[in-house]
Amino acid sequence: MLERFVTQTHFSSQEDFIKNFKIKVPENFNFGYDVVDAWAAEQPDKLALLWTNDKGACIRYTFADLKRYTDQTASYFQSLGIGRGDKVMLILKRRYEFWYSILALHKLGAVAIPATHLLTKKDIVYRCKAATIKMIVAAGEDVIINHIQDALPESPSVEKVVSIGPNIPDNFEDFHAGLDHAAPFVRPSLANTNDDISLMYFTSGTTGEPKMVAHDFTYPLGHIVTGCFWHNLHEGSLHLTIADTGWGKAVWGKLYGQMIAGATIFVYDHEKFTPSDILQKIHDYHITSLCAPPTIYRFLIREDLSKYDLSSLEYCTTAGEALNYSVYETFKKITGIRLMEGFGQTETTLTLATFPWMEPKPGSMGVPNPQYQIDLIKADGRKAEDGEQGQIVIHTNNHKPIGLFKEYYRARDLTDKAWHDGLYYTGDVAWRDEDGYYWFVGRADDVIKSSGYRIGPFEVESALMTHPAVVECAITGVPDEIRGQVVKATIVLAKEYRGKEGPELIKEIQNHVKRVTAPYKYPRVIEFVDELPKTISGKVRRVEIRKKDQA
Repeated sequence: MLERFVTQTHFSSQEDFIKNFKIKVPENFNFGYDVVDAWAAEQPDKLALLWTNDKGACIRYTFADLKRYTDQTASYFQSLGIGRGDKVMLILKRRYEFWYSILALHKLGAVAIPATHLLTKKDIVYRCKAATIKMIVAAGEDVIINHIQDALPESPSVEKVVSIGPNIPDNFEDFHAGLDHAAPFVRPSLANTNDDISLMYFTSGTTGEPKMVAHDFTYPLGHIVTGCFWHNLHEGSLHLTIADTGWGKAVWGKLYGQMIAGATIFVYDHEKFTPSDILQKIHDYHITSLCAPPTIYRFLIREDLSKYDLSSLEYCTTAGEALNYSVYETFKKITGIRLMEGFGQTETTLTLATFPWMEPKPGSMGVPNPQYQIDLIKADGRKAEDGEQGQIVIHTNNHKPIGLFKEYYRARDLTDKAWHDGLYYTGDVAWRDEDGYYWFVGRADDVIKSSGYRIGPFEVESALMTHPAVVECAITGVPDEIRGQVVKATIVLAKEYRGKEGPELIKEIQNHVKRVTAPYKYPRVIEFVDELPKTISGKVRRVEIRKKDQA
């Protein structure tokens, strides 16, 4: 399958990768037909998805199964009035119906809008109005159903609501009954063009209202690098990415690149993250590939790993935050596996990564994916030299890279602000070392300017997190007459340190940061709080901390 879409499938070095990697884009590419159905025609018994849950269920789906169920779902959605260009929001957690639904929507040329189950009434109303959502398909849990019910009177565009059960109110359609009675699916004569919108995600809203990130139908091809050359998957791989389907990381690790590679996607549908459960799944099912945020690996290495047979693991990747060196070393010592880091945004596919032929530098995002021509641009517009901080930008003068978003939907001003003069400005600041590895600093809006230094919150937070008293933290800048700004740490303490919030602990934490990172980066101001302000995706809203300090 991979050979259909790339000019070369194996690489020995980054130079080889940059020189010879190229994606071949079919006309009117549709992932549902050109990948899922193609596998079903060629190898119908090939295992595509292995779905499990925390109640002991286990379902194996071959590509023939997926074709049958996605065709049924597409026919059912057609009967509900869904067709090319219609917007459908999916609030399906990790239920297997997510894969039925998103692939069916692709086959219809409709627009899938995955969403988290943590949305409240206000969030649902905002999304329905902003995107003119026509239908919602949801997990039938009371909390989710109640929020949707409350939102419907203020969401006039919504014509149909569908529940997969168990709770199916009278005004909701029954998903599984609909599939049982679906007519044979007739493929549309033209489901889509490559430029049509296939997928939209709402951003986390760390600085304002969430933006709608629209991707076209070629977007899955951008994840060839994610699945085949970062996750390093092959046809014998069983891959687990720990992510909820409401967030972009799910299609990074639970759909596109994995299926193109011919790997089997492992899904563990669970309500509460428990490290021992993840380790047990690796043990029981002989998972070969794992991708998770560094925080997950921190939890895993605290377990007694001798209780589990992890010998099936071949390759592990991580993204979402900087990887602490001690976590890298401990995991490698126990498993023999190097953690390979990567970086990207909702607006992109994988943009920077540590690839299999490279030696990882723990804490570094790696080097550019050859899909993207990347530079670092300083505030004055010049290119940053090695060792200098600059905003990560993607060149688009010659063409829009496959995997880069199409636009911020219905927000021309926001699109033009981020994407102009042949450059897409990611809003993320980094620096590059002499070997070409990139190191994350922080969001451009979050970088602190103190006494002539530019300090990224990410590196100070990483230093703080190595102190046993710190459970969570956020670094911001507060105004200072002498220095312009000084570094402030807002900290949630571990249970055993609560009640000790005095000058001694503050001094201890400050000295710890001075030892772990450059002394000028230490937090001169420390505030202890019970919790940090966050978006529904769990990202810290530093803007809220700054507003509070200014007030």
